[in-house]
Amino acid sequence: MVHVYNCHPFASQHIVPTEQEPGLVCCGGDALFVVSAGGCKVEAYRVDGGRCSFMCRFGTMGAVRSIIYSPVGDYLITIEEKNKATYLRAYTNWRYQAEEKTRVGVRLLGHLLGGSSLRGAPKEQMEIIEIPLFEAPLCAASCAVTGDLLVGCATSLVLFGLKRQSLGERLSALDFERFLILHVPSWTPSQVALCDGFVALQTDLEVLVLRLERGRGGPAEEHTLVPGDMISRTSDDDADGGREKLGAYQDPDDFFMFPKHQEMLGEEAKECGVSVTLEWTGMENEHRDKLGLTYILYRRFAPDFFQGCSVEDTSLHSLQLLPVFTVVSSGAEGAGDAKEAEPTCVFCFFSLPNSGYVYSVRNAVELVSTYLYPEKAQQAVLSERFLYVITRNALQCFSVRCSAVAARAVDPYIDTTMKACPPTTMEVCALRIQLFIGLKMVCYDRNHIVLLTAADVGSTDEVERTTRRTMSRKTSTPKAKEPSEGSHGWNVYIVNMVPIIPLYQEMVEYSKKYEASNPMSQSCIHLLSEAHLLLRAALFDPQVCNPVERQQLQDAFCESCTQLGDCYSRFDKRDSHLALPYYKMSGLSATDIIQRNVAFAGSMTGFGKGFLFFLKHSLYEESMEELSEEIANLALDIFSNMEPSQLPHVISSPFMRHANPASALAHLENLEAAGVPSVTVTLSRASLELCMGNLQKYKEQMARHAEMLQVYGFIEEPKLLIHGRGKATTPTLFARHLRDTQEGLLVATAVALHENNKFSLEEMDRFFQELFKDTVEMPSGPQLLVDFWEALLVASFNEAVVQELLFRLASVYIDRIARKDHSGIKPLKTADDLINSCCHYGMLFPWVNVLTPSHFDITHDYQEDLHKLQSLLCGPTLDVSSILPLLEQLSDSSSAWLSVHILGATKQGHHERSINQLLDLCPQAVLPYARHELRHDKMALWWKKLFPELCERIKSAGSENGILLSVLKETLVVIAVELNPLEFLNLLPDDGTAEFFLPHLLACSQKHLMT
Repeated sequence: MVHVYNCHPFASQHIVPTEQEPGLVCCGGDALFVVSAGGCKVEAYRVDGGRCSFMCRFGTMGAVRSIIYSPVGDYLITIEEKNKATYLRAYTNWRYQAEEKTRVGVRLLGHLLGGSSLRGAPKEQMEIIEIPLFEAPLCAASCAVTGDLLVGCATSLVLFGLKRQSLGERLSALDFERFLILHVPSWTPSQVALCDGFVALQTDLEVLVLRLERGRGGPAEEHTLVPGDMISRTSDDDADGGREKLGAYQDPDDFFMFPKHQEMLGEEAKECGVSVTLEWTGMENEHRDKLGLTYILYRRFAPDFFQGCSVEDTSLHSLQLLPVFTVVSSGAEGAGDAKEAEPTCVFCFFSLPNSGYVYSVRNAVELVSTYLYPEKAQQAVLSERFLYVITRNALQCFSVRCSAVAARAVDPYIDTTMKACPPTTMEVCALRIQLFIGLKMVCYDRNHIVLLTAADVGSTDEVERTTRRTMSRKTSTPKAKEPSEGSHGWNVYIVNMVPIIPLYQEMVEYSKKYEASNPMSQSCIHLLSEAHLLLRAALFDPQVCNPVERQQLQDAFCESCTQLGDCYSRFDKRDSHLALPYYKMSGLSATDIIQRNVAFAGSMTGFGKGFLFFLKHSLYEESMEELSEEIANLALDIFSNMEPSQLPHVISSPFMRHANPASALAHLENLEAAGVPSVTVTLSRASLELCMGNLQKYKEQMARHAEMLQVYGFIEEPKLLIHGRGKATTPTLFARHLRDTQEGLLVATAVALHENNKFSLEEMDRFFQELFKDTVEMPSGPQLLVDFWEALLVASFNEAVVQELLFRLASVYIDRIARKDHSGIKPLKTADDLINSCCHYGMLFPWVNVLTPSHFDITHDYQEDLHKLQSLLCGPTLDVSSILPLLEQLSDSSSAWLSVHILGATKQGHHERSINQLLDLCPQAVLPYARHELRHDKMALWWKKLFPELCERIKSAGSENGILLSVLKETLVVIAVELNPLEFLNLLPDDGTAEFFLPHLLACSQKHLMT
């Protein structure tokens, strides 16, 4: 469905003063070219502000059958016919004709005139470049991005690269290099298009879009590359066979059978059955291997014989590839001053007589819009802002969705709560139908349209019938433009476009009429959305570089966002949630938006869903400014009447801090009286009582629910305790009061908030740091933060979080042990509590208790931290290597610190080093250590390390060291059990002390005799 409006995108029109009857027209840049009906003269006009002035006139070498202009390179390409032969020619430096320099040079492609081979300096002159082809040219197109040239022939497409060569200090010449031929033996294109590597070709009922990309293809053959599994057809039989699959074929009874409609997008398009073979003609070999061919789009139509039309009347026309550039945004929506190196989006347009199709082909390949024309279309031109279609007697202007696609391509925040844009699927509309007589051709260049008309002045019946049909659609159209006197039924018109801002304002005024007549009509939003997309297209345009003009567009854009926000906020529509992003883009403050909607509603029960959605999310996301007392109380009244269940969340917002607490408390009491009690409501009431200094009533509210239920209440509304996110996280008055009165509840709530993904670990750290910012605390951080880490370690199952917490806690314990300064801090959990409740804390090994017994002569707090650190090292989870640099703070001069070092070394597998340290500093712990650690695969260390070391130390110390002798005896018992007599005998020292070991040798022998 196409909506029809009666806006005025056309400002004025002027007749081009051509002297001869025009046959073809084309335009671009600041120029208009008119080819005479005879086809051998070209008149060039300068177009400035909608008016045109004659520039020059030059002759062609044959009758012009087709003409195109390329702004990149400022050249003309013509397909000319002479002596029943068809030629392709390029006209460069044609502007020299306007300076009355009539020199004209004719040369072949690649043969520059005035070079070093000729005498004298190069001359300024117009040049005609003959471009030889193996086949007769049928159609041609230039690339709007690079200026390259694509020529369509009967069975191939020839691609020419534009290049500029210097002829001297000030002179340069354009030339073309034929570098690629695309052989398509099964197709004879009626039109072709080229844009930034995209190649489109069209027959009567089929369209194919390909893409040539460097760096995409693998190594290719020397001359050909066939994409996918397709095999190139070179014989006539194969070509005919291919056409049987794609086009009409004739059965024995002379009936033509047409295939069904078919659409293939992206990867599917390579299965279309069309073979394309690449042949390089001018590129180096290393470049060939880097060029790939990708199928983008294939579409086939079955002929539609409507109203008795023939097959020729239903063929495709107006094939076009449109690049859309966007400026680099650097702040405001759509603002910027630099153009991207390549187009953001590329669109493919083609049309049937009764319908047109726009596809996006650069990023996601998709059908963007379908146009249904009220009359048979003869030609159409797609621009970034509108689609222009001509019928026999009308110029029609349709809206397009190019800017909506581009917005989504450049901005990842589109279609979120941050930003919005009208959808690409929104129905298109016809803004204007302007009558003309005998329209033949249309071309477009930025702010104006060029029309060629040719009609028989005497035949007015058809014009009158067209006028009656058009007027019956309830569209206000002016009378058909009569040909000027003496024009003999033909004219060339320049139709100027209305500037963007006035057209936008007209569309806004038009939408207000729809809203006034039918407030619930979708036409109001639809027309405002069309105006919004029009502004987006203008802001994306890199050629709009005037700062004043761009600022006007930006102001209009913000105004448009406000209007769309108003529409979505005031009606209970399915997409009313769009009020939020549009209001955010409008630049208005929350106070302004609330006042706008209050003025519109008239009562506290007349607000729309969109406005409430905006207000809720703005308060929840904390993305608005603080409200004054008047506006905050107004917001409370709005929610109390519209959505009372949201009151606890609204009251907790930091932007409502200026609201009257007594009024807020009254709203909560009414909510509970209405039968909606909840823990969150109770906590909100307690928070308000605390703000008003009513500690007794605060305690009454807190006593209504158990602490575990209160934790659930804080999870439902975290802003009761914490405001802000990230580095702006700050505690509330409620949190500071819990810090002083209910530390356990505060820590449990913090753990629950983290585990329910309300806040990250870094945000909770920031919260506790801010909570104790004004108090005297340990250098290693607030104790309540350490309590939070310990409690979170008990609850968390996230491996990354667990490892981070283990490192932090070990760091704190080491720091406190090294400082020996606790200032009377009492943790919420003792070491025994953590060992019993957390799997990451392990029971202390027996030998650790020998080093640091429970009656160790240190303070209780210091022993608690030591106990916790030892328990972490005895546990299964801590990665000791992460804290080794921290352990360097502790020397091994005391037994307490020695236990930590030994635990660390043991977890790393350094048992021999640990045995040496224990023998040196605490030999009484060696035997418990050996019994606990030297087991299983470490059992051999009893006789390979411990036994020889004991013998050596006892020998040097004599009989004075009774501890070492005791350890040796126990060691011999273990060895006697584990080794056979011969192995035991080999261990004995040869210093004459064997009699000391005889009892153990005897015990060893008896054990083996028994077994």
